[in-house]
Formats: sequence, C-alpha cells, structure tokens
Amino acid sequence: MTVRRALPQRERSLIGAWCFVDHYGPDDVSVTGGMSVPGHPHTGLQTVSWLFAGEVEHRDTTGAHAMVRPGELNIMTAGSGIAHSEFSTPGTTVLHGAQLWVALPERHRLVEPRFDHYVPEEFTVDSSQGAARARVFLGSLFGQSSPVPTWTPLIGAEVVMPAGATLDIPVLAGHEHGLLCDTGTLTVGTVTAKPGEIVFQGVGETTIRVQSGAYGPSRFLVLGGEPFGEQIVMWWNFVGGSHDEVVAFREDWERQRTAPSNGGRYGRFPSVWTHTLPAPELPNVRLRSRG
Repeated sequence: MTVRRALPQRERSLIGAWCFVDHYGPDDVSVTGGMSVPGHPHTGLQTVSWLFAGEVEHRDTTGAHAMVRPGELNIMTAGSGIAHSEFSTPGTTVLHGAQLWVALPERHRLVEPRFDHYVPEEFTVDSSQGAARARVFLGSLFGQSSPVPTWTPLIGAEVVMPAGATLDIPVLAGHEHGLLCDTGTLTVGTVTAKPGEIVFQGVGETTIRVQSGAYGPSRFLVLGGEPFGEQIVMWWNFVGGSHDEVVAFREDWERQRTAPSNGGRYGRFPSVWTHTLPAPELPNVRLRSRG
C-alpha cells in the first residue's frame, strides 16, 4: 500500500504524546491485496486506528475481536505487552486511513493492556463558507468531548471543511498541535500541507486559523496534547524507557512466538493465528532516546 510517514521526522519525534503518524491510501486493495499484518507485539504505547474508507479486522491477545470502520475509533493500549493482527476484510475495495501511536508516560508505561471502541457523533461548526463537520475521538475540541481514557492530555479529531473556507480552531495554549492533511490542502499561516503532510503548531496559541484549498473540500486530523516532557526509546513496535528495556521486550517476543503455548508477556495468542511476525535484528549500536 501507499504509506506516508508524517511522524517521527528527523526534526520532530513527538507532538504531545503522539509519537507515530502513518497516512495510507486511498488504494484499490482488490488489486494490491491491502492490509495483511499477522500477529505482532507492542509495548509502552497506544495504537489509534482511524479509517476514512474500507474495513479492517482486528484481533488481539486481550481477546478483543473488532472491525475498524470509517468514523469509528479503535484504540489498543499495549502497556506491559500485547500482540494483535490487522487484515483488511474481503469486501473492502478502497482502503484509506491513518495509523497513529501514542507514547505512554513512564509512570503508566506498563499498565494492563486493554482495547476500547468508540463511535464519536458528527457535529457542525461554522466556517467562512458554511458548516464544517467534525468528530472528536480523543480529548475535547469545539466543546465536544470523548469519554475514552488517555494517560496524558490529548486531542484527536477529524475535521472536514468546504472549499475555500477559513476556520478558527480554539485550542489550549499549553498544548502543541499537528494538523494531518488527508484530502485537499490546508494552510496555517504561511505553511500549506498536502495529503500525508503535517502542519505543526507549538505551544502558546489559543486559536489555529485553517484555510482549505480553493478546488475542493479539505479533510484533516487535529492531533495535539501537552508536550510529553520525557525521553523514550522507540524501535520496531516497542516503546520503552531504555535500550536494555527494548532488548528485553524483543527477547520476550521471540521466546513467546517460538513457544506460544507457554504464554508470556504478550498474552494468549488467538486460536486463528497460524503465524506471527519475527522481530528484526537489533542494530549493532545502542538505541538512541528521543523526545
């Protein structure tokens, strides 16, 4: 599939606690084969799945079995360790969405794994060209709030603006924000983003003024939160506090996938799994922290 990695980048590793942003599609997966990710592990983070089109089947070692659909939040808290699989469904033709990760702070990094599903209601907000539409899936924005718990103050929302519109987004001055463009273009100040690109806004702003492109509607995600304020080590699917912790996470995974009936950190594998992904070899250097 076509995947655009917007975060992390060389110049920025986190926006609030958001530590990973992939934007993918739209792809005709009836031709390309779509998403096919066998069982694999995570630690120290939350995965946030948000679709614009298509459907993905999710299974994990908490026993959760759910479908990821457009406009519905699926958030998996890895904490001390979880494994999950993701496959686009046979009836999906076009697959299009964002895969997002949230780093857990040190005091909560090893919380009990869990899975949450939430369907935020769509509502309208005024723009210069009529109503814009929005859904708030994490935190609070435009006076609307999500009930889904987070371990640091976060914002996650989808906004769709009419062509040629201007919209003022009220935000907290103590938060930093990234606006991920999905369709059309969006402009904040002198910076214009195309699909898969993020416009960053640092702390101190109470309003973000967004302009949509002149030739069609613009859809984007608002991702924000308090500056994370901690150093993390992120490698493959793991977030840890040190190189040695990540090494231990990897060893635990390889040990468990070799003998899954013995159990371990990552929980009981679903019976339908026929194979899991091996961890890549670690680089021959100590992993560098970021944040």
